[in-house]
Amino acid sequence: MIVYGDARSGNCYKIALLASHLSLPLEWREIDVLSGQTRQPWFLRMNPFGKLPVVQLDDGTYLAESNAVLIHLAQHSTWWPTAPLDQARVLQWLFWEQYSHEPYIATSRFWLTISGRPEAFRAQLADRHPGGNAALDVLDAHLATHPWLVGRSPTVADIALYAYTHVAHEGGFDLAPRPALRAWLQRMQDTPGHAAMRSPGPHWSPPQGPMA
Repeated sequence: MIVYGDARSGNCYKIALLASHLSLPLEWREIDVLSGQTRQPWFLRMNPFGKLPVVQLDDGTYLAESNAVLIHLAQHSTWWPTAPLDQARVLQWLFWEQYSHEPYIATSRFWLTISGRPEAFRAQLADRHPGGNAALDVLDAHLATHPWLVGRSPTVADIALYAYTHVAHEGGFDLAPRPALRAWLQRMQDTPGHAAMRSPGPHWSPPQGPMA
């Protein structure tokens, strides 16, 4: 499996984290989003959405959208529940993550930590922080009475929400008042197979030829 990703991205980290838990070998190809690599013709042939991550499966098939990749990879593992209702509850968290969590937590982190121009986004940050804090409060309240997001063991819902939540402080969010959330983060880190977010490596470029 080949992962085209940005090591700083929580969406890309989700794939690497689940692969580590499943002992799936992967080749990581670091893509430079800020220089516009995801808008190049060779990239758009892999993913017309022009977004990371993109995974090339062992049969050569490309699959995009981080949570779709999680579901595909987790099939027939403990990270994807067998009960239909639990599967629906996992999907519920995945949809919520992309609509009510990631747009606030991840975007704030990008502006503050990755963009290189944090001062340019001060007004936007003030607009995003209420939504991000509301999302973190939802997680903390749920985790105060549940060890995991769905069921009695971690699922891809936990992978998806862990990815950006564990670096929420890089977006200016304070996790100290949320003890249940912090305890869950620690449980995730203590789970066998856990892997930390990797450091960015050299940017990958396609060889000259048909792909380019």
